[in-house]
Parts: sequence; structure tokens; C-alpha cells
Amino acid sequence: MSIPSPVPSQVEQSYNLAKQRYADFGVDTDAAIQAALDIPVSLHCWQTDDVGGLENAGKDIAGAGIMATGNYPGKARNGDEIRSDLGKVMDLLPGVQRVNLHASYAETGGDPVDRDEQRPEHFANWVEWAKDRRIGLDFNTTFFAHPKADDGYTLAHPNSEIRSFWIRHGIACRHIAEHMGRELGPCVLNHWIPDGCKDYPADRWTARRHLVASYDEMFDAKHGIDTSLCIDAVESKLFGLGSEEYVTGSAEFYSNYALSRDMVLCLDMGHFHPTETIHDKISAHLTFHKKLLIHTSRPVRWDSDHVVTFSDDVRNVFMEIARGQAWDRVIIALDFFDASINRVGAYVVGTRATRKAILYSLLDPTSLLKTYEEEGKNAQRLGLMEDFKTMPFGAVWDMLCTRAEVPPASAWIPEMEAYEAGVLAERG
Repeated sequence: MSIPSPVPSQVEQSYNLAKQRYADFGVDTDAAIQAALDIPVSLHCWQTDDVGGLENAGKDIAGAGIMATGNYPGKARNGDEIRSDLGKVMDLLPGVQRVNLHASYAETGGDPVDRDEQRPEHFANWVEWAKDRRIGLDFNTTFFAHPKADDGYTLAHPNSEIRSFWIRHGIACRHIAEHMGRELGPCVLNHWIPDGCKDYPADRWTARRHLVASYDEMFDAKHGIDTSLCIDAVESKLFGLGSEEYVTGSAEFYSNYALSRDMVLCLDMGHFHPTETIHDKISAHLTFHKKLLIHTSRPVRWDSDHVVTFSDDVRNVFMEIARGQAWDRVIIALDFFDASINRVGAYVVGTRATRKAILYSLLDPTSLLKTYEEEGKNAQRLGLMEDFKTMPFGAVWDMLCTRAEVPPASAWIPEMEAYEAGVLAERG
């Protein structure tokens, strides 16, 4: 069966009806569409190749706290294929896009370059590609998939030489991010480490002291990094593969570290207990922190980083941001990977779900809801919240896609299938 695509007249007609419905509650759909299109979303590069990376060492990531499951054909095998896939993805997405790289996606021309020796020139292909696409780049230190991370510790390692290696890697990444920022506009550099252990540690204290000291050395002003170009963020985690009982960089650790060092705190939706959501944390943290980096992801029973869907959890995150008018205080990026389905399709589903949630939150009748709340009309508040769940949101989303000149509704699926047949299938 072919995928039906709404014709422009259908989109326009449905939108005009929806526009009036929302206007009855004081919501300007045209303004919401434009605002939703203008908010940048940073696409992670690692969905293309199952977090494999491009460097010579560290190809096997099993046991490093990260695992992509599945063997769907068409995985990208080199930088050109990754960029080709990302380009196709972005052609199917509305709104402002960025691309988020890991340090393990360095291209060294076949020369062995260890993590602590990485330089801006190893990412020259990425920078030139981003210039051609007129997009910004973000960056991540890669503290996994490396012989010096095999025992599950990096910056918090008991061995000072191993800690020093990873500190040098972090400093190298800050210089790379600064270069990307100078070439393309400010670059967010996110720091996540896998450090922790599978069972009860006898000593939780020493590793955390090591981690503070390591980060303090990495972020020391003596390294001359322009922090208006390289924006450092630190990311917490509840547990991972091989660190089920103890994670050195917990949510509490990073919240305190970021606040005390005036850094950006990263909240990854998949890095908390499977029944714990992050939307309530946003106002709590932004009461004290200047900015947050939000990673949209979807944990299923464990931190599995499933493809993002248009779920209550995702909608609630962006509703919290919208109701607090905090768009200028959050940075939005993606973090998921699924090797069991078409990887381009995974990107489009997950990124569109994120953009949908942004639009959905901008269509919220926040002013009226707050008035009900101030007047003690809590039944009216709850009733309106419920009714807005079945408002004609889909018609507004289709208009957003149409204005962005990308396929509305599910009309992107035939383009994904054509790319699979013409490009991905050739990879064997």
C-alpha cells in the first residue's frame, strides 16, 4: 500500500479550521509555527553507524556502558556515508537543525591518532560540510570505546596516568569545540563519562574526589579556551551497562558541580530511573542554573536510548519550558540509537517527535490556564488541559511542515524507502 500524502489544499483547509479553534482560546497558531521552526535541535551523528565512530582504535564498544542492538542493513561505514545519511535526514526535517559529533568521529586519513592528540584538523571535513549546509556543530568528548576505559573508569580512575590521559583528551576536545565555534558559531561541548561499577563499591568518595580534580584541571582558564565559543556542559547518569550499582557522575554530583563552576547542566531523559521523568526538574534547576542542555531520548526498562516518540514524557518536557518561557535558557539535542530499523527513519521519527513536542507546547493556552489557577478554578484548569489533548494539532503540524517545504504527515516515508533502495542497499 502506498503512503497517502495530503494535498496542499487539504492541508490549508484543515489548518484554517484548526487555526480558528485555537484562536478561540487566545492561541496564535501562525506565531507558534514560526517559533517552533526557529528553535534549533541538534542531531546526534551516532545513529548513522550504531555509535561505531571513525577512528582507528576502539571499534568494539560492548561493555563500555553503551550498546546499539540490531543488524538492520545499510549502516554507514565512513564519514562520507554518515554525512550523506545526515543530509538526507535533514532534507526531511522542518526547522533549524544542528549536528552533534562525538570525538570518536575524527577523520585522520588513516594515521593513528589517540584521543589525547586529536586536533581541529581531524574534523575539517565536518566543518566544511557544516558550512555547505549552513548549520552549526556541537561536540562531545568520547570517554568510552577505548583501551583506557576498559575497566569502566576514566576521569575518576585510581591510576593518575590514566586520569591524565583523559584530562588531555578533554582539553583537546575543548580546543576542537572552540575551533568549531569560531568557524560556525558557538559550539556546545558535552562531557559524559561511564565511570562506575557493577556492584557495591567499598569507597564511593575517592572516585568523586578524583572526578572533581580532573574536571577542574580540564576546565582551568590557563588553557586559554574562549568559553563564548566552547560552551561546556556536564551530563549525569543513573546507571549503565557495567555500572548498575554505582555511577561516579550522578545527577546530584553534576548538578552541584555545574552550579558551583557556572557551567551548563545536561539532563538526558534516559539517564534517570525508568519511572522518573525530568519535566519537574527543569524549573527546579533553572531556579539556580543559568542554562540546561536537554537530551531527548526514550528509556525502555533500562537506559536503552530508544528512538524518541511523541509521548507524554517528551510533551511534558517542552510544556514545562514553554510555560516558564525558558526557551533562551535551554539547549535541545537528541540522543538515541536503534540498529534494528532503518536508521534514516529512526532519525526522522525521533527528530520530528521532538519538533512536534516543541510545537505542541507553543500551542498551549498557558495564560488562560494560569488565570484559572490564580482564581482557584482547578476543575476548569484540569478540564481545559484534557480538552487540549484532542485539539486538531495534526493540522497545525502539517502546516508547519508545508511552510518548511518538507513532507507533511507520513509523506516522508516514500523518500526514506527510495533512499534505502538507491543508497543504503548498495552498502551490503
